[in-house]
Amino acid sequence: MSALINEIHQIISREIHLDDAYPLSEKPSDPLRCVFFMPYGHAYSLLSLGTMTLYDMINRDAKLGAVAERALVYDSLVRDGNRLELPEGESTYRTIENPAPVLDADILALSITNAGNLATAFKILDLVGIPRRGEDRQPGRHPLIVGGSAGFANPEVLGDYIDVIALGEAEVSVRRLIEELPTARATGKREDMLEHIAQIPGLYVPHMYDVEYREGGGITEIRPHTPKVPQKVLPQYLSVPDLPSSHFTAPISDGDFAMMVPTLGCRWDCHFCTLGVPPFRQAPFELLSDYLDRCEKRGIRKFIISSPTFTQYGKRFDLLGKIRDFSARSEEKVTTIIGSVRADEVSNSYLDAVSELGDFGHILTELHLQNEVRGVITIAPEFANPELVRIFNKTLTRERVNRSIELCSAHPEFNTVMLYFIIGAPSEQREDRLGIADYAVDVFKRLNREDGTIIVKPLQYMPKPGTVGQRLEMADPRHTDAHVEEISRRMRDLVGEEIFDRHFRVLWEESSRMYLESVCGRGDRRVGTILEYLYDAGHDLENITSSQLEEALHHHGLRQNEFLRRMSDKVLPWEVVNNVNPEQERELLKALDERTAALTSTSDHESW
Repeated sequence: MSALINEIHQIISREIHLDDAYPLSEKPSDPLRCVFFMPYGHAYSLLSLGTMTLYDMINRDAKLGAVAERALVYDSLVRDGNRLELPEGESTYRTIENPAPVLDADILALSITNAGNLATAFKILDLVGIPRRGEDRQPGRHPLIVGGSAGFANPEVLGDYIDVIALGEAEVSVRRLIEELPTARATGKREDMLEHIAQIPGLYVPHMYDVEYREGGGITEIRPHTPKVPQKVLPQYLSVPDLPSSHFTAPISDGDFAMMVPTLGCRWDCHFCTLGVPPFRQAPFELLSDYLDRCEKRGIRKFIISSPTFTQYGKRFDLLGKIRDFSARSEEKVTTIIGSVRADEVSNSYLDAVSELGDFGHILTELHLQNEVRGVITIAPEFANPELVRIFNKTLTRERVNRSIELCSAHPEFNTVMLYFIIGAPSEQREDRLGIADYAVDVFKRLNREDGTIIVKPLQYMPKPGTVGQRLEMADPRHTDAHVEEISRRMRDLVGEEIFDRHFRVLWEESSRMYLESVCGRGDRRVGTILEYLYDAGHDLENITSSQLEEALHHHGLRQNEFLRRMSDKVLPWEVVNNVNPEQERELLKALDERTAALTSTSDHESW
């Protein structure tokens, strides 16, 4: 037995399906094969709930003429630079469920969660044996390539490589795609197929739009290829009754953990964040309660509560009480990992409810700190300067943070505070960055715990497509490492080496990952060609250097500064899918310009 087959057998043996068996035998004859590729190993793939929802929806509907399968980055695959290769003795890349080649699928769907990882598309297309560029593929001979998830917030970069991009929640749009694909490809002509698909709401088909490029970067026009193709394609968001249960609860467990998503979206609308883009919705408590009962019966003792803001869930105390009762009657340890909370929504009763769970933690604590500190509360001030907090519509004021710290200080279970800060935002001054160190030290003093720990997590400001701040300028990533080091030194100077080493930590991923993200997040289709160039050249795309990126951009007639500038262009590269309120954009730009002008005036006056 080959290493790949053995690995797949092990995956199947440990999986636990948490609902009724799929009625695959009742499917219509000759169903379409839909393969969902997730660029992870098995355990993490089960946390990709957007993809797993579609997988579950397709297989659970006996009347839908398709079956869904999963393909992963199996441990047994051979890593050769940027490429993945089959292990010795294997000639076919296959799915967990089916030994047939992935190449024979009707649809191959790719989930990419980060713009800096878009080159993953080349990796999987090469592994399967599918031509990378859409123009080289033929309907019926090659799978239709569908992309989705947050990595495609700007769908233009891979517009020459991906046939269809699903925007928002894809349960309805993908169902229609499956129903209409046989008709759409009936003529055997790619143009006919894509024109048909482009008319399905929520599906963006880049090939059906003509683009006029501006020299150096950016576009001047993007227009539909034919009258049947819409001018705009908007993301689809569904009401709670229209969402399947698998949108809120992971349908499959690896036997170790299960996951719930109590809330979708966020009640707040920060100008830099995508969480507030979807409408805020809450999972029915009865659905989550039933899910916990099924997990208990199947011996699952670890739960991940993945929610942008769990404290916004109206039934949070009922859910925590349910887990607490489960933990109390279980002979084995029950662990709960809570994804995220808002500090200004934390109350003493919430801290009590969490501490009563027994073994609990925060998901980033699990990933980064392993088994060290567990009583963690996460707070995202984002900016130390209150003016920036106001300008970016962040409602978490310093006063609210202080109240939360006082609660944690009085509670024996919470000794660690993780602080998220943005650096490199427009109009930021050196004093604003140093203020982050002052803020962290003040939190430490207010926590007033001998066992207290402050974790500072800096994030570089990234203008994200689909947010009010999408047009803003971006700081050059080459300077970010030095800025983080300056913040760390400031904290050391304020508290001394001994206290800093014992009680403070700075979690920073080097700025190399921001180089690709800065161009992929804001680029047009020419950036896809640059990604392919870097991929084929064998550069380490996880640690790309500024000089490597600059060389590739220059080779293709583009300039890096083009992607860092404020985008005042009338037409954005992602204009077809852009639905941000332009008045909000103008108000944000005006506020930042006024702040910059005021700071410049003050600086000039002091110099005089």
